[in-house]
Parts: sequence; structure tokens; C-alpha cells
Amino acid sequence: MSAVTHPVIIAGAGPVGMVAAADLVRQNIPVLVLEKNEALSTESRASTFHPPTLDMLDDLGFAKDLIAQGLKAPTVQYSSSADGVLGTFDFGAISDLVRHPFRLQAEQFKLTRIILEGLKDHPLFSIVFGCEVKSITQTDDAVTLTATVGGEDKTYQCAWLIGADGANSIVRRSQDMGFEGFTWPERFLVMTTPVDFTALRPGVSSVSYVADPERWYFLLRILGAWRVMMPVPAEMSDQQALSEAYVTSSIRRIVPADIEAPILHTTLYRVHQRVAANFQKGRSFLAGDAAHINNPLGGMGMNGGIHDALNLTAKLGPVINGKADASILADYDLQRRTVTMQAIQGDTIRNKKNLEAKDEADRVRFRDDIRAAAADPEKGRALLRRIAMLDSLDRAAALHVDSNTSQ
Repeated sequence: MSAVTHPVIIAGAGPVGMVAAADLVRQNIPVLVLEKNEALSTESRASTFHPPTLDMLDDLGFAKDLIAQGLKAPTVQYSSSADGVLGTFDFGAISDLVRHPFRLQAEQFKLTRIILEGLKDHPLFSIVFGCEVKSITQTDDAVTLTATVGGEDKTYQCAWLIGADGANSIVRRSQDMGFEGFTWPERFLVMTTPVDFTALRPGVSSVSYVADPERWYFLLRILGAWRVMMPVPAEMSDQQALSEAYVTSSIRRIVPADIEAPILHTTLYRVHQRVAANFQKGRSFLAGDAAHINNPLGGMGMNGGIHDALNLTAKLGPVINGKADASILADYDLQRRTVTMQAIQGDTIRNKKNLEAKDEADRVRFRDDIRAAAADPEKGRALLRRIAMLDSLDRAAALHVDSNTSQ
């Protein structure tokens, strides 16, 4: 086996890994990306880009092309089955804080392809597909990866390693970095349908959460279709949950029988809330799903991962280029793990509990909080700052290892 040395290796060519690669290349740092699959993923998965994330992608030169392939969602709406619409919030209220005052609905595979197209001919960028990393070891000076490429063993060596290789991360597992948390007992069913909810529900937002103590649901508009998400009882089998009868009965909960409601695609998945015990171990780092996974209510998973990537590369780049001491890298773990625990995990769990609340007092509290935010511009602005992840970014920026407190 031959050894290859690189300044930075990134495991994983998803949106987090590709964003990290793009920012390091922008800083004139050679990057090698190792991707287990034979090509970029075609899975839809995450499809929400928040306003500050779009600003970050704009700084890298990718936002314009992504926006052209997506759907702008200028508002977000909260409702309940008992009370109807509780509040509709316009991201224009934070237009002084961001350059893109809207959510963008675009499947994550669109972003990875845009980035690859922008980097593929760059002399500092290289990518190996069909490369499955098997193990990682490191010394004080370097990280060594063993991998299988085309059925052959290969060894790679780098000064720094970024693990952006998903929830089953080999970078995390091979270095015994814990992944603490839990799995929700129920699964989420996502149905994609061309039903025109704007005609069915005049005034509905492209992002709409509907609370219900029996079975909440979430509407998300994408180009040419809507995604409808609902929980599935823990005791129901996967086969039954994906059966035509159950899927049909699910969509008929919200679409009248006299309206055609074809289902273009269904996905059933388990939902986890887990955070790595640490985001850094020596010369290796975790980012995105390798570092944290959460339920999708709020669209914070991929966005949080992109925020991880750019927080890390903003520190790692200057260290590699000799403009900063390596001690600043400790801030990455403190900043991103803290806001993951406090904001991303906290907000997504809170979102789920608000939508499914069975206790009357909890339902009243949620209803009154949303109505109060809708009636008061300052409270509405505060809600938008939180759900757009601006608060978590500000919180991260204020944390530093030397003081361990806000600056």
C-alpha cells in the first residue's frame, strides 16, 4: 500500500464536506475529498436552506445557482387543527440582518452538484469516488486513513482530517468518539404529492406546521410538489406504514376525498437526537451528521452542518496558512458543540413537543406564544431570529476556550 500525503482530507462529499472543501480551496489550501459512493448522492434528504446559510453560500459563489434551482419561501406559518392559523411570519422582518430574507427549498443534492461543478477543474481540489474509509489512526503530526478503492487497499495521510461522513461516521467510530442521545419511538412518514395546497388552503405558507394532539403534520413546498410529513405510531411495522392503504389514509387526513392526491414518493425513517461527545480529537474533526443528528422539524440539521463546516474552515485555514496558532481550533468544539446542544437539539425537540402536545395547558401555551409573536413585531422578530438560526450563530461566535464564557 502506498501512502499519499495531503494538507486536508475530507471524508464525505455531502453538502457539509463539499462546503468545507470549497472554503479551504478558496483559502488556497489543497483538499482531497474521499466519497464512499460511486457518485454524489441523489437522495433528496434535507431541502431547506436558512437565510444566513444562503448568505454563507453566496460568499462562496454558490447561492445564485442554488436559488435558481429552488423555491423561495418568504414566510413560515404555524397552525393547529383546533384553532386554525396561529401566526404567519415574514422573513422580511429580518432583512436588515441577512441578504437573503427567505428560506430556500432546494434538495441538498443540487448544492453538492453545483459545488462539484465549480471545483472539478481547480488544481487544489481532488475527489475520489468509491473510496470507503476503513480506519483512522493519528499521531501528533499526522492522520493516517486506510481505505478500499476499487477492491484494493490504499493508505492516505494528511495533516488534518474532517469527518463529514454522516451519522454512521467511520471517522467518529474508529476513534471511539461517543454519540450520545436517543431515538424517538415513532418514525416519520414523508409523502410527496402534486396536490396544490395553495388552492386547497388559501394563504398557506410554503413552510407550514400544523399542531394536532392525535397526528400533527408539516407541509413543505418544493418545485412542482409538496412534501407532507406525519408521525407513524411506534407499534406499526415499516411494511404497514408504507402500504398503499396506510399512505392513502394518511394523505386523506388533510386532502378531501373529492380531490385527486397522487403520491409521487414516500420515505419512512427513524428519527434520532444524538450529539458526539466531542467534535475534535487531535488532528481530526467532526462536522454535520457525523457530529450531530436531530429531527427535521425546523430544518436545522443540514444548515447546522454547513455552519459547522464554515466555522471550522475559518479557523483551520489560517492555521494551515501560518496566520494563526493551532490553539484557536479548540474553539470549534466549544462553539459548535455548545450551540448544537443548546439550540439545534433544544429547538428541534421543542418543535416536536409543541406540535404533538396532548396536555391542554401545553397546547394553550404554544397557541398563545405564537399568537403573541404574530401580534408583536419585536416578539415576531425574535422568533424569526431563532428559527433562522441567527441566534445560534451569534451564540457560537461569543464563546472562546480562553474564557469559556460569552465575550
